[in-house]
Amino acid sequence: MRNSSYKGVVAAAIVVALTATACTGQGPVENKPDKPALFKPGSEISYSKYSKSYPKTKVRDVPGPCSYESISRKDYSGQTLKIISHAIPVIGEPTQLHAEQFEEITGAKVEVINVPFGELHQKILTPLQAGQPAYDVMFYPSLWVGDMAPHLAPVPKKYLDTPGMKDVTKAYMDVATWDGKVVQYPVDGDRHYLKVRTDVLGDPKRQAAYKAATGKDLRTPRTWAEYQEVAAFFSGKDVDGDGKPNFGSAEVTKRDDLTFSAFISRAAPYVKHPDVGGGLFFDLETMEPLINTPGFVRALEDMVKAKSTWAPGGANFGLGDEILSFGGGQSVMSYSWDDAFIQGQQPDGTIRNKIGAAPLPGSDEAYNRTTKAWDKKPNQAPYFTWGWTSAVAKAARNQDMAFDYLCFFSNEANTALDLTIGRFGVNPYRKAHFDAKFWERQGWEKDVAESYVHTLSGMESSTNRVFDLRVPGVNGYMSALANGVAAALAGQQAPQRALDDVAAEWERITDRIGKDKVRTAYRHVVALEDN
Repeated sequence: MRNSSYKGVVAAAIVVALTATACTGQGPVENKPDKPALFKPGSEISYSKYSKSYPKTKVRDVPGPCSYESISRKDYSGQTLKIISHAIPVIGEPTQLHAEQFEEITGAKVEVINVPFGELHQKILTPLQAGQPAYDVMFYPSLWVGDMAPHLAPVPKKYLDTPGMKDVTKAYMDVATWDGKVVQYPVDGDRHYLKVRTDVLGDPKRQAAYKAATGKDLRTPRTWAEYQEVAAFFSGKDVDGDGKPNFGSAEVTKRDDLTFSAFISRAAPYVKHPDVGGGLFFDLETMEPLINTPGFVRALEDMVKAKSTWAPGGANFGLGDEILSFGGGQSVMSYSWDDAFIQGQQPDGTIRNKIGAAPLPGSDEAYNRTTKAWDKKPNQAPYFTWGWTSAVAKAARNQDMAFDYLCFFSNEANTALDLTIGRFGVNPYRKAHFDAKFWERQGWEKDVAESYVHTLSGMESSTNRVFDLRVPGVNGYMSALANGVAAALAGQQAPQRALDDVAAEWERITDRIGKDKVRTAYRHVVALEDN
């Protein structure tokens, strides 16, 4: 049944691809001469004309090749640009917004298709593999690069030389690069970090109560063991005085809703030994899965223990639930992407300017897979977890127009506004975004802004970083991992048994794709992690 359905979807996708190609025609595209600019240099930019839901914040166009002034000189009238992106709002809404703007100022016809996350991979990749790409520009999670790279046009030098691109942090240029070429256009920077309610953890009365109960100082947790202790202490207590209980931790735990990322965050300090290179998901030489080794098992044991600190329903929290639980003040702590933090900082939020950011908790020991022993040493391992990216299909007829759209999408004026709209899913990825003053101008208090930018920028300088798997078939590997984590959280399997099953499934996936093919791709991940 599943195979039959899959084949049907593949056939349909190919038909769509062929139809799209037939509509756009074949042959070279002749670029037209520039036309007069529609904007003066430094014009004031606002999104307010496009929707009442956009903030009133305005910014100045920043001069340069991607600016409103420069892009409005382009004449793409009579040409069509086809784009696929995630469903609205996360990355899908800014894709639509900037497509409408690009259409207005260049004369191009821009068609945007927004699809749910569960369909995005197949709708992009199937036509690409058939040699008939249905879309010129694609927005997708950056960890899919192992599947996408053979079908992508390298970013031309003239775009790599733009000031905005030069300002992208090294970590996110590395994420955009595959086999020595920049094939993904950076539009977002994602990483996991810790968020805490500082009005709770910094309260002297609560600090005294915690000391009396545990004999320990109450502080922002530095290890997962401390995280569990603090979360357990506050779970069920009414820290807001509103008559409702609060809870210690909000986590993404729903199977197939990015649970794999949450688990990797918990495992990172246990499995990323700073003195042991060569990969943490596989043994690079044998391609034997390491996902069931002691460090990963301990992380899953931790996650099972944490269930007692979750809000009702917390064992089935998707990303949206985690965002609202912490961002709405229900939970005292959480860890994942920026969204929950930005939600907490909304102007009408109950915990605005009562929160802080910090690195992911670490551990007091790390598993050494070479000696097969635990080494007693404090360890932290920042996790750069995918993030949205974009790319141009190698077969796109007018690559200049496609790259101009991405250049415009991510220009300095647009990004400055997009960063402030939490639901857009655009998070800091340029050095300029780590200026606390920028966030203070959004109404953030100085200590909140500084904790945010210092936490994020600090990850850039770490030499003990963890990245996503980024190999062909990554969705299959991560789906298997999510199933194993879910089985352990549901009490259906012990953590070791659950991860043994994941390892067995990973072996089957590797055999199906080809060991050498996966190893070749995995070398890129190891190179990033080993710095």
